[in-house]
Amino acid sequence: MTSDSAGRATHVAIIMDGNGRWAKQRGKPRLFGHHAGAKRVREIVEACPKYGVKYLTIFGFSTENWKRTQTEVAGLMSLFRMYIRKEARELKRQGVRVRFIGDRIKLDKKLRDLMDELEALTEDNDKTHLTIALNYGGRDEVARATQRLAEEVAAGRLKPEDVDEETLPRFLDTCVLPDPDLVIRTSGEARISNFLLWQSAYSEYEFIDTLWPDFSEAVFAEVLAGFGSRERRFGGVKA
Repeated sequence: MTSDSAGRATHVAIIMDGNGRWAKQRGKPRLFGHHAGAKRVREIVEACPKYGVKYLTIFGFSTENWKRTQTEVAGLMSLFRMYIRKEARELKRQGVRVRFIGDRIKLDKKLRDLMDELEALTEDNDKTHLTIALNYGGRDEVARATQRLAEEVAAGRLKPEDVDEETLPRFLDTCVLPDPDLVIRTSGEARISNFLLWQSAYSEYEFIDTLWPDFSEAVFAEVLAGFGSRERRFGGVKA
């Protein structure tokens, strides 16, 4: 549980969907929509402190997105590199700490190096914690965490009987982050798409019709206000 006593969401996770449809509506290629969506990220990151959002996690590229056309995948990888180069100093200045989650092995070395550099550049920041999921899948994350846990058991550093639901999270990519209070998915789709499967067990979900490039601070504020009116019981019953 991470939401504060005022009912604000401390950790918000967003599935940023609808870039391609947004571009299609304007007669543009899908990558045009992805570039518009990247610009929207800055606005939402800058708005977080105003609404008490300490942690923001965004779904940038999933393990399933490799199935897209080679042109789109290459364009997205170029966009990620460009975004990091362009935004690094501003993120540092604004006190944003950046982390990346997901399996980095399949990403190209130039991108991995930029990711490492941005994490190092912002590691002392604490105003907002921005986590970007790249080549990320919830099932893949749990599988990798289980492998690391099994290695600890095999090495004798962990007893099988000591493994419980508090153990696995220590091996997840998000081990230093609180679980999300609120998960938002844009574009009208009502599915979670393999995103933060373990971490979102008790998260509130909000599925909205707005396409990601149109997801403004005003829309963000409206969703957060709706979250504040929800009663979260975490499986219990309020007396």
